[in-house]
Amino acid sequence: MSILVNKNSRVIVQGITGSEGSFHAAQMIEYGTQIVGGVTPGKGGQTALDEKVPVFNSVVNARQKTCANVSIIFVPPAFAAEAIIEASDAGIEVIVCITEGIPVHDMVVVKKIVDSNGTRLVGPNCPGIITVDECKLGIMPGFITRPGSVGVISKSGTLTYEAIDQLVKVGLGQTTAIGIGGDPIIGTDMRTVLELFEKDEETGAVVLIGEIGGQMEIDAARWAKVNMTKPIVAFIAGQTAPPGRRMGHAGAIVSGGDDTAAAKMKILSECGISVCESVAEIGEKTKSLLEKGIDG
Repeated sequence: MSILVNKNSRVIVQGITGSEGSFHAAQMIEYGTQIVGGVTPGKGGQTALDEKVPVFNSVVNARQKTCANVSIIFVPPAFAAEAIIEASDAGIEVIVCITEGIPVHDMVVVKKIVDSNGTRLVGPNCPGIITVDECKLGIMPGFITRPGSVGVISKSGTLTYEAIDQLVKVGLGQTTAIGIGGDPIIGTDMRTVLELFEKDEETGAVVLIGEIGGQMEIDAARWAKVNMTKPIVAFIAGQTAPPGRRMGHAGAIVSGGDDTAAAKMKILSECGISVCESVAEIGEKTKSLLEKGIDG
C-alpha cells in the first residue's frame, strides 16, 4: 500500500514543455511514473520528451483523453495558482505543485477552491512525493530511497533527503515520502498526512520533520496523542533561530510563543513523540522504536 500516489497513478505534467517540467518529467518516467500527458496552453497536438508524451491545451482535454487522476505543476509563480484551480476544477484527484513564490493572497483563493472540490493538493513550494519503487512526483532524487515500512513527512526538501539517508544507513526503507512545503498556506498539512499513514497497513512508523513558525506540528502531535497507534520520530529545524526572524521558508517565522523550536519539541515530547535533538539521530531512533515494537 501507499498514500496519495502509487504505480497505478495516471499523471499529467502542467508546464511539460518548459525546461523544469521537461527535465523532471523525464526523471519521473525513468523512475517508473506513469506520465500520460502534458499541458501547455497553445501547444496542444504537439508531443514532448522525444515524442513519448502528448501535449494538450487544457487539463480538461488532457483528462478526457488520458483518464489522468494526478497532476504535477511546473508553472511560473504568476500562473501557478490558476493552474492549480484549473486542475482541481477538471476533477484531478491529487495535485502536486512544485512552484515556489506563489503570492499568499493567490493561495487563499486556491485553498478555498481545492477544499470545496475535494481535491488533495500537496504544496506549493515543495519537493513532491515518492512512493518507493512505484511513483515519483517532483524533484526528489529517487535513487536515495529504498522500499520499507517508514513514512516520511517534511516541510523541508533538503531535510527530507537527509531523513531518508539516515533511515537507509540503518537499514530502514520507506513507504511514501512527502514534502508538504514550507509556505504559509499549503494544501495538505501534517495532521492529514499522519492520518493517511495511520491507515496505511504497510507503514509501521513515521518520521516527521518540522520547523519553527506556526502551529502545524503541535496540531499534528495533539491529534497523534489520541489517535496514532504507530511510533513517530520528529525533528524540528531552526533551534537557534531568534524570535521575530524568518529562517528559510516563508512560513518559518518565530513570534516567540509555542512556535519556537524548543516549545514545539517540548509539546511533541509530551504527546508521546520521540524527538531528536539532531537530524543525525533520526535513523537510529526510528530503528530503536521499530525494534521495540517487534520485540514488545
